[in-house]
Amino acid sequence: MDLIINFTPTGMIPTKEMTPHIPVSVTEIIENVHEAVEIGITMVHLHARDEITGIPTYKAEVFGKIIEGIRKFSRDLIICVSLSGRGIREFEHRASPLQLDGELKPDMGSLTLSSLNFNNTESVNSPEMIQRLALEMKDKGILAELEAFDAGMINYAKYLEAKGLLQPPLYFNLLLGNIACAQADLLHAGLMIHDLPQNSFWSFAGIGNTQLKMNSLAIAAGGGVRVGLEDNIWFDKERTRLATNSDLLIRVHKLAEANSRNIMAPAELRKLLRLKPGFGEYGRDYSW
Repeated sequence: MDLIINFTPTGMIPTKEMTPHIPVSVTEIIENVHEAVEIGITMVHLHARDEITGIPTYKAEVFGKIIEGIRKFSRDLIICVSLSGRGIREFEHRASPLQLDGELKPDMGSLTLSSLNFNNTESVNSPEMIQRLALEMKDKGILAELEAFDAGMINYAKYLEAKGLLQPPLYFNLLLGNIACAQADLLHAGLMIHDLPQNSFWSFAGIGNTQLKMNSLAIAAGGGVRVGLEDNIWFDKERTRLATNSDLLIRVHKLAEANSRNIMAPAELRKLLRLKPGFGEYGRDYSW
């Protein structure tokens, strides 16, 4: 199978003080995605920032500006909006980007499958919140981008599928290397792949220094990759060089070439995930 590249340009944590390369403004995020499309990606996982403070925002109007800008140059790129639980607790706020419609409708929305701790903060995802977000996406014809940081979260996805809140085919980001979750090694990686539900597609993400290792493993193992400054701001393990998003994407392309993996076009993944074709039609295709 061709290589899924899930591009994560911004995230919630990196700031201009940490790295000048992080895109924060609407214009910067759009420009970074444009560069990524020219290099070659399959989908993009978007976070939005307040235009004045640079603080992460849930507001639909900011996400809408970013999506509008992206679709001016790429009308079929698969767009996922973040529904993160880091610092945002109210359902109405977290679900705000899901209210966008028409040309601004996202194809996917992120769904973290349990609460977890990072180094210095937490992501709170109660069972009620997860199920309400899953139902909101199902009702609006938006595919959940399932975020699993350990095998237990994969099991919870199976529970949601059994309840009818998730419908296959499913797409998982398997995130390894976080301090309180599955570690970035072969045992944890293999266990998570083994536990995936049938009819699932997956990409590996590595947190911090583990991004290159997990991207390399995914490419060699036939999976997809999640890559970008959201997860890692450094180009090298020794942290002597700050990366740009283009640096990280070009390196993934070189690894893909070395492993004889072609990059999957958005149109192909749309078919595999049963998404509408783009070009004005976005989200889940329930006609099958």
